[in-house]
Amino acid sequence: MDKKLFKSILLILTYAIVLVIVLVRLDAVGAALGALLGIFRPILLGFALAFVLNRPCEFFLRRYRKLLGSGRGSRAARPLAVVTSYLALIAAVAALFAFVMPRLVRSIQTFVSRLGEYIGNIQGWLDSLPNELNLDSPDLTSLNEALNKLFGGALDFLSDLGPHLLNFTGSLISMVVTGVLALAFSIYMLSSKNTLLRQCRRLLDAYVPKRVAGPLLDVVHLTSATFTNFVTGQLIEACILGGLCAAGMLFIQADYAALIGVIVGVCALIPVAGAYVGAIVSALLLLMVSPLKALTFLVFLVILQQVEGNVIYPKVVGTSIGLPGIWVLAAVTVGGGLFGLWGILFSVPVASVLYTLLRRDVAKRLGPAKP
Repeated sequence: MDKKLFKSILLILTYAIVLVIVLVRLDAVGAALGALLGIFRPILLGFALAFVLNRPCEFFLRRYRKLLGSGRGSRAARPLAVVTSYLALIAAVAALFAFVMPRLVRSIQTFVSRLGEYIGNIQGWLDSLPNELNLDSPDLTSLNEALNKLFGGALDFLSDLGPHLLNFTGSLISMVVTGVLALAFSIYMLSSKNTLLRQCRRLLDAYVPKRVAGPLLDVVHLTSATFTNFVTGQLIEACILGGLCAAGMLFIQADYAALIGVIVGVCALIPVAGAYVGAIVSALLLLMVSPLKALTFLVFLVILQQVEGNVIYPKVVGTSIGLPGIWVLAAVTVGGGLFGLWGILFSVPVASVLYTLLRRDVAKRLGPAKP
């Protein structure tokens, strides 16, 4: 038998056996992958942090290089850019805790203190509705009791915190160690970015054929650019939409401005469905206060999203990631169904990469599409 044919058959049989073992012991494979991810968690978190800070770091690097020139001082440009990026991140987190968190806590405390009043309002509306329709009136006293029981259970848990303190301390130490290691890895990745890229390129040239290395590098660059644009766009959109929503809420229900602004901003991080989730949750909160205010908020939010999506977002973020709307919806639906929240968050950039690669391959086979 030809040696080349024998190697091909052996390779196919090996792949088939490995695939069967993986499918049969899928739970064990999943547990092993989970343990492996746990071991590499600091590195993965460090890579994620470095990826988020890469664009600000490059921005500061260009400014420092222009300021320091091309002399000896240019060597300090990258360390200064890395330090400035982390200082900017620390300043942003400090501003969040100093200005946003106290107002958010006050909004939540106000809502909890008025919860009984809001439930009474809902009970009154439900009592009046059946009178109009000649139906039995529903009773919400059990809801109030359940909420009181929930808060009472939380207080009991806090009072019996002693037995849980040891586990909490161990988890806290583990989180601190993981965070410190992730921070160290991210600083090293940003500081030695060019060296790491050069080493990866040499490994690729040494062990991967050139006909594979070229397309692989192209996919890596495309994936990096797509995810960078997606993360940057979603964060900027969330901050702008949340801030404008909180500013508008000062004229609708001022004591809930921070709470609803945070809800809308956080939900805006979720592609497609986030806008609807934020609108529904916020409207339900305002409905307990006043149906008119809930309706006013929905009208305001619709107008705000139109202005933000058609005027502010294109100006600030620029071009999108290049995925048509129908495929964005399909990606979010399929990703959410397969992987839950993580699938919803990351399905759009993954689908954009696959869409771009498929479009390039089709153009290569058939030629560019006619306008």
